[in-house]
Amino acid sequence: MTSAAASFSYGTPILEITYIIASVLFVIGLKMLSHPLTARRGNIMAAIGMCLAIAATIIFHRKDGEPIGNIPLILLAIVVGTAIGWIIAKRVKMTAMPQLVSFFNGMGGAAAALISMMEFPHVSADLIERTGMANGHVLAILLGLLIGTVSWAGSMIAFGKLDGWIGDLRVKEMKYVNLTILAVMLGLIVFIMTREVEASRELMPFIYLLFGIAVIYGVLFVMPIGGADMPVVISLLNSFTGVAAAMGGFLYNNQAMLTGGILVGSAGTILTVLMCKAMNRSLLNVIIGVFGGGGAAAGSTAGTVREISLSDAAVLLAYSKKIVIVPGYGLAVAQAQHICHELDKLLDEKGVEVRYAIHPVAGRMPGHMNVLLAEADVPYEQLIESEEINPDLPNTDVVMVIGANDVVNPAAEDDPSSPIYGMPIVRARDAKNIIVMKRGMGKGYAAIENMLFFNPKTRMLFGDAKQTLQNLVSEIKNL
Repeated sequence: MTSAAASFSYGTPILEITYIIASVLFVIGLKMLSHPLTARRGNIMAAIGMCLAIAATIIFHRKDGEPIGNIPLILLAIVVGTAIGWIIAKRVKMTAMPQLVSFFNGMGGAAAALISMMEFPHVSADLIERTGMANGHVLAILLGLLIGTVSWAGSMIAFGKLDGWIGDLRVKEMKYVNLTILAVMLGLIVFIMTREVEASRELMPFIYLLFGIAVIYGVLFVMPIGGADMPVVISLLNSFTGVAAAMGGFLYNNQAMLTGGILVGSAGTILTVLMCKAMNRSLLNVIIGVFGGGGAAAGSTAGTVREISLSDAAVLLAYSKKIVIVPGYGLAVAQAQHICHELDKLLDEKGVEVRYAIHPVAGRMPGHMNVLLAEADVPYEQLIESEEINPDLPNTDVVMVIGANDVVNPAAEDDPSSPIYGMPIVRARDAKNIIVMKRGMGKGYAAIENMLFFNPKTRMLFGDAKQTLQNLVSEIKNL
């Protein structure tokens, strides 16, 4: 074992065993998160694993036989961080959940980047005198700095865009700009690892330069995002944070940190790949910041919008046999998930089969609609993926679109010039009847016209989703 590696191997047998137990709890927790019935317990299981790892590190960690110093400061940081996280999580509304995910993910990336920046002088000082900078620990530090910084900067931009105070920045050749920046960062890493210096401080300007370039890349990487691509970039940034944390685990020879980072990184990457497939996107284009949504100019409205009254909508729903509800971000904004579930239970009592069509990128984060409907206790069996439910839509009496827009837009299949062209959609237009619930005729997140609204089978039911659903429930009860 090299001196640099040995300098981070401070474990005692009890500490190593605790890390293994924590790692097992992480794996079990992640497995339990795969189903709504066990997700809450899985979250608790993973949290217990993290608490064990932190407590064991504070109690059993040793360096040259000495325990950790600055315990009061460490405990203060834990208490303050826990309090802030608890307050934010308790107060945040479901509509702001994507912003919260982006913010917390960004903090994870920032922590990984700070670890790399703080440890580089110590590790490099030892290696310069011994084996040189071409070392696995140096590579882990530099990659942790690069990836963690990109995750932090990108997540903060995503947070701002989701919250509505940062707009889009679109440059025609953005992918070439990002590819160039990516090549420069990788070249800088090679330069740092191969440069011969007498003291580590000589390399610090290049570390700061790498940090600055990574910030620029993180910003430019996310700024063009639009349309249904937002959940994809959040998932990818989440995987970046996991990889950055894993680099820290490798650096410190910390099995729990390494396992946690690998789990987050691999899960985020797999989810990103699956969503890219669901949207007909290239993973390479996602990595270099080439997104599909949001740049289209408003086209002229073609066709006539047909409205439907509450009473007519209630009759149509009550006397149908099969209904599919397509939820979207508007359902979350209106906090209408509970009354929506009340409506589907009422229809079920009347013998109507009600299911929910879940598009992989509906909402503003991965699994947004699943989380939203799970909060309202909608049975998991009623949530059907769009690919699975599409073949049955021609036999569906009514598709009710609540707050969704881009994920039901026929332009994804019909218009090659559309920024969402090629993205698989919920084929609502195949149903016998379509009811679209919206506040008005505004466009979706991709800022393009939705021709589904002008389909002869479509009827618009304007108004606040929550209030409209409450009125529908009352109308159906009176039938």
